[in-house]
Amino acid sequence: MAAEASPLPERASVSWRRTVDERALRSYGRAWTASTLAHVIPFVVTAVALVVIEPWLAPMSALALVQAWVIPELYANRGAKVMRPRKQSNDEGPERTALGLLGDLLGHEQRDLYARTGAVVEPGRLGTWVVGEQGALLVTKRRVHTFCVRVSDPDLPGPDRVSHLVLALRTDELGFATVANRAFSGARWRVRRRLPPRTRPALDHAIGHEGERRS
Repeated sequence: MAAEASPLPERASVSWRRTVDERALRSYGRAWTASTLAHVIPFVVTAVALVVIEPWLAPMSALALVQAWVIPELYANRGAKVMRPRKQSNDEGPERTALGLLGDLLGHEQRDLYARTGAVVEPGRLGTWVVGEQGALLVTKRRVHTFCVRVSDPDLPGPDRVSHLVLALRTDELGFATVANRAFSGARWRVRRRLPPRTRPALDHAIGHEGERRS
């Protein structure tokens, strides 16, 4: 990715936010893990305590363990939603034009992957990005961060929305990560299970690319 030419103007609207860099991402990831554990551990402790107190309470213990499993899954599902495509318009003209414009921004491999998955894989300073119509995934060394991004015009065709996000990312990656709303940070496999099947190869590609970049 080319170095940022200028900061995104949208940064001004969230001036109170700390600029997202590698350190901020690590801090955010640790905070997200701590928050998840704070929700999960009480249910695990409850499950163990119930069985210790009365073995016949095992069914209640199992329910507590189920709850401990469901909480991270719900978080991951919220994160995966940023990659779900919007409903397409019945008018194929604008979609076709927007697809051509997006193709002009991408390399051959990126275009092929977008045609198969509906997502663009874009390498960056912070990690490897997977960009969709409503947000992006950021694959780092140990986890994936998900970001929800709103494009100002809700009637834009899907490829146009992706083009806007890719351009914003290339213009100011740190600003993009700062302006976007964080939706999840955690294990890659949790998010992958919740992604639309069509989009999963894009995440796999990003994970492979990030592994090669750091090796």
